[in-house]
Amino acid sequence: MATSVVKLLGAQSSPYVNRVQIALNLKSIDYEFINENLAAKSDLLLKSNPIYKKVPVLIHADKPICESLFIVEYIDEVWTNSPSILPSDPYDRATARFWAAYIDIKWFPLFGELRQVKGEEAKAAVVEKIVEGLVLLEEAFVKCSKGEVYFGGESIGYVDIILGSYLGWVKAGEIMASVKLLDETKTPGLVGWAERVLLNDAAKDVVPEPQVLIEVLNKFMMASAKASSN
Repeated sequence: MATSVVKLLGAQSSPYVNRVQIALNLKSIDYEFINENLAAKSDLLLKSNPIYKKVPVLIHADKPICESLFIVEYIDEVWTNSPSILPSDPYDRATARFWAAYIDIKWFPLFGELRQVKGEEAKAAVVEKIVEGLVLLEEAFVKCSKGEVYFGGESIGYVDIILGSYLGWVKAGEIMASVKLLDETKTPGLVGWAERVLLNDAAKDVVPEPQVLIEVLNKFMMASAKASSN
């Protein structure tokens, strides 16, 4: 089954799509990328993900798999060649899933708050929360990496993929808010880690440049403002 045709429905600006791309590249899996226009979703996307109607969707052996975290785990389970994405140790695996959930549910949504908040004082309060989260992730990196260069050890693993998929948006947030989030004084381990992830063959041609993401966001905001005024 692992040799069947693999397709990925996605949009290059989506970090949730990017993490699936990184996982596929890490496992050296050939796949067809089908770029979706999220303003006019294709019949294939609506058929493949009728519940949420969103990307990413991995299609393997003509079967759709939805939701990025589930897709990454599916890839690891179906393609068992090295490197493994999730740790083999049950405790380490549970820990990786915990931090992935924290990143998605608690930490990254703060960037949405940063974009919408009004006033310098309010902006500074959100930035402080983002940095506090990064300090927690710095501590997690030290524990999970066990002295190696990635959360996953010697090679990119589950948490590396999840957090790494947001690096383009982190840099875009720094530019738009005129702040420094990844700081060598507070998160030296993460600063070096981020550089290694973005240079890694699995991720270097996947994570978009921040200016590209800023343009995408500006277009989205203009379209939203136009729609709300009609």
